[in-house]
Amino acid sequence: MNKTKEILITGFALFSMFFGAGNLILPPFLGKNAADMWYWVTLGFFITAVFIPILGILAHARLQGTMYDFGKKVSPTFSLIYCLIVYAISIALPAPRTASVTHEMAIEPYFGTGSLLTSSIYFALVFVFVMNRSKVLQILGRFLTPLIIIILLSIIFVGIFSSHTISATTLFKTPFVDGVLEGYQTFDAIGAVVVGGVLVISMNFNKNASFEVKKQLISKAGLIAGLGLLIIYAGLIYNGALFSSTFSEEATRTEVLSGLSTKTLGNIGTVFLSVLVALACFTTAIGIITGTADYFKGLFHNSQKAYTITAIVGCLLGVVVGQFDVHYIIVIALPALMFIYPITIILILLNVIPEKWATAAVFKAVVIVTFIFSIPDFLQFIIGKDAVTGIQHLIPLGQYHLGWVLPALIAFIIMNGVQKIKS
Repeated sequence: MNKTKEILITGFALFSMFFGAGNLILPPFLGKNAADMWYWVTLGFFITAVFIPILGILAHARLQGTMYDFGKKVSPTFSLIYCLIVYAISIALPAPRTASVTHEMAIEPYFGTGSLLTSSIYFALVFVFVMNRSKVLQILGRFLTPLIIIILLSIIFVGIFSSHTISATTLFKTPFVDGVLEGYQTFDAIGAVVVGGVLVISMNFNKNASFEVKKQLISKAGLIAGLGLLIIYAGLIYNGALFSSTFSEEATRTEVLSGLSTKTLGNIGTVFLSVLVALACFTTAIGIITGTADYFKGLFHNSQKAYTITAIVGCLLGVVVGQFDVHYIIVIALPALMFIYPITIILILLNVIPEKWATAAVFKAVVIVTFIFSIPDFLQFIIGKDAVTGIQHLIPLGQYHLGWVLPALIAFIIMNGVQKIKS
């Protein structure tokens, strides 16, 4: 296959696996609430929903292994536990959420059927694609993703060239921080360490390429996916801001997205949106289940039986959780995200920088510090916000749920300084 063509197809496939249902319903809602401060929200959202995830793909290009390699410098035990937690979260929350969003936006309004029927048929089809994983990249890249892009760009450009102007004021006290934290809900950083492995293994399956060739292909495909995400996210946020005054303050994420498509493309916009949701959800679910099955296949000595069993368990879990409504799944995801997202970001960053700055000792120190200073953000959902408010205000940026950032940076600088002195 032509190299440029392969990079484009791989980049489109990666984009489609990133751009799932959760990603789709978040940007317009952010723009609606950000209004005249939409650019600050976009910048914050870009960091956790685009920049960090693409760094995760670049890290995969350097490692060319599995997600286990991301944390092995801390310790084998840590890496094993981290992988198990991430994959458990992935198949228990974002994967089922794709079925839930598909039902609420693309099935129920037209057919009125129950959510259990939707999630059952949905994950039966996902299972078929997962078991034919050699075709995943080609199918997603060639056929599904172009349709997603066309529909999204139609909504964005019609909105931009409409007569609307931003007249509302922001509802956020800290737009930039709200954008950063809302980016957590995309699961994109977690998705990067999961689907990046799918990318590497799929390439190995298709051809025997050299390490450097695969590194170059993955890196370029990652940049293409990142550019696509940036354009789509920024466009949807801006459109949400343009039409912010037409929505009530109580409008949900799903209502804002549906309303935006109707206002830009008219009645036919709802049909376009339904197709888009179904495709975006489906491609993301395939990526998550495939990545999880790949990991357990490797964990059990390249066992195809382990791959099949994991795919079955993941799809069954998707059927069960996917029948709940979207809002419920988003709410129960918050504690898990506050716990695992900071550690994931740190692991991505440490695996991207030169090895001389990211030794095993640095990995251990920075990850431990990140974990400790993330505990208050996690505990507020377990024991109540009031119980940890005092602690959060003592930690720099703690009141913004980013108390781990500065301590992690200090740990990184100190450990590298100590190692330089010793050498």
